[in-house]
Amino acid sequence: MKIEQLDIPSSAIEFLQKNGYVNLYPPQEKTIKAGLLEGKSILVSAPTASGKTLLAMLAIIKHLSEKKGKMVYLSPLKALASEKFNEFKKLESVDLGKNLKIQISTGDFDISDKSLGQNDILVLTNEKMDSIIRQGAEWIDEISLVIADEVHLLGDDDRGPTLEIILTKLKLLPQKPQILALSATVTNADEISDWLECKLVHSEWRPVPLSEGVYDQGVITMQDRKKFEIETSVRGPPVDLGLDSLKNGGQAILFAETRTRSVSLATKASEAVYRTLNNDEKESLEKISQKILNDNEQTELVKTLATLVKNGVAFHHAGLNQNCRDLIESEFRNKRIKILASTPTLSAGVNLPARRVVVANVTRFDAKYGANKPISILEYKQLCGRAGRPQYDEYGEAIIVANSNSEEIFDYYINGIPEPISSKLTGDKALRIHLLSFVSTSPGIKGEDIVEFFSKTLSGSQERKTTIKFHIQITLRYLESEELVKQKGNRYIATEFGKKTSTLYIDPLTAVLFRKSLEKISTKGHTLGLLHVITSSEDFFPKFSLRNKDYELVGTLIENYADQLIENISEYDCNRSLLAIHAWINESSEIFLSDNFGIESGDMHRIAETADWLVHALYEIAKLEKKDEILIEIDTLRSRIAYGIKKELVDLVRVKGIGRVRARILFKNGIKTTEELNEIPTEKLAKMDKIGPVIAENIKTHLKKIR
Repeated sequence: MKIEQLDIPSSAIEFLQKNGYVNLYPPQEKTIKAGLLEGKSILVSAPTASGKTLLAMLAIIKHLSEKKGKMVYLSPLKALASEKFNEFKKLESVDLGKNLKIQISTGDFDISDKSLGQNDILVLTNEKMDSIIRQGAEWIDEISLVIADEVHLLGDDDRGPTLEIILTKLKLLPQKPQILALSATVTNADEISDWLECKLVHSEWRPVPLSEGVYDQGVITMQDRKKFEIETSVRGPPVDLGLDSLKNGGQAILFAETRTRSVSLATKASEAVYRTLNNDEKESLEKISQKILNDNEQTELVKTLATLVKNGVAFHHAGLNQNCRDLIESEFRNKRIKILASTPTLSAGVNLPARRVVVANVTRFDAKYGANKPISILEYKQLCGRAGRPQYDEYGEAIIVANSNSEEIFDYYINGIPEPISSKLTGDKALRIHLLSFVSTSPGIKGEDIVEFFSKTLSGSQERKTTIKFHIQITLRYLESEELVKQKGNRYIATEFGKKTSTLYIDPLTAVLFRKSLEKISTKGHTLGLLHVITSSEDFFPKFSLRNKDYELVGTLIENYADQLIENISEYDCNRSLLAIHAWINESSEIFLSDNFGIESGDMHRIAETADWLVHALYEIAKLEKKDEILIEIDTLRSRIAYGIKKELVDLVRVKGIGRVRARILFKNGIKTTEELNEIPTEKLAKMDKIGPVIAENIKTHLKKIR
């Protein structure tokens, strides 16, 4: 089927053709024939790169051309949401009889932000959508199309329950919005589509054929049982497999089980890859390497990355900050970086394919079990999905490195069927969060109606009603005992504390910890104590455990700041993230954090981001509990966390354009308050380090707005 045959406006057809869409792929054609453009709800279960994004665009175009309601695109990841936002934004150039308004929102929802409801297309993370539903935004009743991406993540322990709850609520809306659910190929897609009340379009078709195999002792056995050998070296099998792909002009992603291994694999590959580069490539990579050094604090990790990039290789993991990760992804797409060693996080989200994917190890450390465990078949298939680039490759290859038991690995992973998706909603944490949210948004709801709603979730379709009821009763008992909900007769309502917990989007366990900690405070001056409460809460992430050498550091910290503690604690009650956040708010550099605590820039960003959210929640609970005497202290702490500054700089960073570096420079030059900043002439301000005329003018302009 050709694009021009579709029942959409000619302006849209012309736009799509200009963007390279001429013929529909088989899964796309099947979806159109299943009624996508007639408003039918559909679950598309198909491999990576089989054209699911175009289906989303076609559904949006159809709704826009018929001037239906609002369209919501749901993503599990911020990076993926950003990628899709940029793609959908191109639709603004299409004449569909109205000015298209599109907005992305991936952060915490602010009830005063009414601009979201003024848009036609909203690109949201699942958590953001959940938060919006909890806030009771009126425009939810105008939603006519829901596009849910990566729906196979319903089976994910962390992300699955939220996606399950919002899809349950959206499909139960009175206006019955059209649902387009997009998923990797899963075993029980028919069960998921029945639950979603969608037609199922299942396809194994890929635009680039994928061949899977297992490497053992220098020989690769592919799924058709053909064997071939590769040149081996002391660099090890994963690197040898990557270098072998380069010989034929391909790129390779080496999936490593840990951050350390990803750096090690990139390092081992660097010298050999460098020998394959031409002079133009070397010159380009030299500039990219220098950019990495210029734009980031030069921690050992950053310097290692810059050195490796010069050789045409890189590593990618969560320890790198977003600047570095974005640059690496971009240069890999541009084919300047030839081999990329990455942790498995790269398998989800952004589109970053390579001709050959190498799975260096099929085991991962599982913190819950405290030991290495084999990855699931579904996760392996997701890693495979990165192999084969449309427009670049005629084929893709995914190869597992088998250290032993190659036949067993072959049978389990290559010939294996991915595990069926099973709901994780009745886990303790997920249920207490979403049960409280449901009661909070349904005041006076009967116990049997709560059970009835949860029986309409995926969990409800997979478990007995009596089992669901049992889990709900236990969870309600906990919520009642901590005064988050109250029961009157057979009806339940959320208390003010419960409502606040739900709208703050925190785990009830976190809220209870915050309230109990606040009850123990009667004076000011509890910075370390508040940081300890935040970093030990259920919602805090990432929590880095203490290494042997950290116990003495924590012990000294507790001893030096004993007067700031809320209760007596020992080093065994602390984690390394507490050390990092305390050092951060005392203006420690990224180099110091890396060298002393092993906390890299990307880690520190996530620690600060999570702490900022939780300290805001702490502030709101303190307000609710009428702990007015410590509100200023908590608010000050939030500024310190956001900017990584000592208390003396809090006033200065209120001015837009002044962060931790410029604030410290101003302070050293005798400007310690916004009053003093207002008095200094612009010309004198401009002469200071890292300021200059343009920034000085901007600072003065923004200063007027806060005075």
